[in-house]
Amino acid sequence: MAKSMTEGRPFRLILRFALPLLVGNLLQQTYNMIDAAIVGQVLGSDGLAAVGATSSAQFLILGFCLGMCTGFGVPVASSFGANDTRQMKDYIAHAMLIAAVLAVVMTSLCVALCPTILRILSVPEDIFADTYSYLVIIFLGIPFIILYNLLASILRSVGDSRTPFVFLAISTVLNIFLDILCVAILPLGCAGAAIATVVAQGISGLLCLVYIWKKVPLLHPERMDGRFRARPVKRLLAMGLPMGFQFSVTAIGSMTMQSANNALGSIYVSGFTAGNRIKQFVMCPFDAIATATSVFCSQNLGAGKTDRITKGFREGLALAVGYGVIAGIVLIFAGRTLSLLFVSSDEVEILDASGKYLRYIGVFFWTLGFLNVSRLTTQGLGFSGRAIFSGVIEMIARVVVSRVFVPIAGFTAICCADQAAWIAAILYIVPMCFYCIAKVRRQVREK
Repeated sequence: MAKSMTEGRPFRLILRFALPLLVGNLLQQTYNMIDAAIVGQVLGSDGLAAVGATSSAQFLILGFCLGMCTGFGVPVASSFGANDTRQMKDYIAHAMLIAAVLAVVMTSLCVALCPTILRILSVPEDIFADTYSYLVIIFLGIPFIILYNLLASILRSVGDSRTPFVFLAISTVLNIFLDILCVAILPLGCAGAAIATVVAQGISGLLCLVYIWKKVPLLHPERMDGRFRARPVKRLLAMGLPMGFQFSVTAIGSMTMQSANNALGSIYVSGFTAGNRIKQFVMCPFDAIATATSVFCSQNLGAGKTDRITKGFREGLALAVGYGVIAGIVLIFAGRTLSLLFVSSDEVEILDASGKYLRYIGVFFWTLGFLNVSRLTTQGLGFSGRAIFSGVIEMIARVVVSRVFVPIAGFTAICCADQAAWIAAILYIVPMCFYCIAKVRRQVREK
C-alpha cells in the first residue's frame, strides 16, 4: 500500500519503512548463508570455493542492474511526493521499457563473456568447471533479477516496503527447498545451487508483477504513457546509470581484491567466501536504513519540505552508526564461530582465515553507517554524479591495497582492503551529502 512520508515523525517513518526491507534483506542473506552451508557441507570446501570465487563479478554485473532499478525509483518517489500522478506513471512506463532493453543486453553479454571473467579473476583450475557452470546459470537469470528489483523499487518509492518483503520471503523459503532438492538430493552440484536461485528469483518477480496489476492501479502506466519520449528517459537514466555505475565501480575494486585473494589458493578462497557471506548478512540493516532514509528524503524533496530532509538524514545516520558498533563487536568476538555454518570444524586453516577476516572487518564496521546513508541520500536528492564518485574512491582504495600490499602482506592485506575503501569514501561523501542538503534547501527557498 502506498504511503506518503511527508508527514509525521521522521525517525518513526524511516524505521517503519526500513523494518520490512530489513527483514527481507535478512531473509535473502539467510538464504545465501544456507545456500553456502548446503554447498559447503554437501560438496565440500572446493564446492564452496566454486560458488564464491566469482562473488565480486556477480556484484559487478548484478549490482549494476540493481543500481539502475534503484535509481529509476528516485523520480517516481519525487513525483509521488509532489502528488503528480501523471508524471509518476510516465516515469514508470519508460522505466519498464529501459529495463526490458537492459535485460536483453546484459544477459547476452555476460553469458558470452563468462570464460573471460573467470580468467580475469584467476579462478583456480581445480574449481574452474564448477565455477563456470554456476556463473552461466546465474547470468541467465538476469531478466528475473531486473524484473523483481524494478517492481520492488517502484513499490518502495511510493512508501510500500512491506509487499516486496512478503514476496521475497516466499522466494527465500522456496529457494532453500530447491537448494536441498538440487544439491543435496539431485546430483546437480554447483549448477543446482544456481538453478535454485534463478527459479526463486523469477517467482518473486512474477509475484510483484501480478500484485501491481491486480491491486495497485495507482502504478498502472496508461496507454499513452507507452510512447517513447526523450525527457523522462533522460531523467531516469540520469538517476539510474550513475547508481548502476556506482555499484559496478565499487565492484571493480572488489574484483581486483578477489583476484588477488584467489591467487593465494583454495584455502583462502574458501575462508574469504565464508567470511564474506557472514559480512553480507550483517550488512543488511545498513542497506535497509539507507534505502529508507533515501526514499524519505526523495519524497520530502518533491514536497518541498527541506527541513524534514535534514532531520531525517541525521536520524537515519544515527540509527545506522549505532547498529554498526554493535554488529562490529559481534564480528570481532564471534566471527570464527559463525564460520562453522559453512566450514566443518576439522578445516582449521579455512576457519582461521575466515575468523581473521571478520575480526578485521568488525573494528571499522560502524563506518558503513556513514557511507551507505550518506551515499544513498545524496543519490535520492538527485546528485548522482557525486554519489558515484564515492564508489570511484572505494575502487581506487581496494585496487591499491590489492596490487601493492597483498604481494607483501598476503591475506592480512585482504583483511584490510574493505576498511581502507570505506574510510577513504566517507571522507568525501559525508561532507558532500551535507553540502547537497544545503544546496536543495537554497533551491527550494529561491523558487
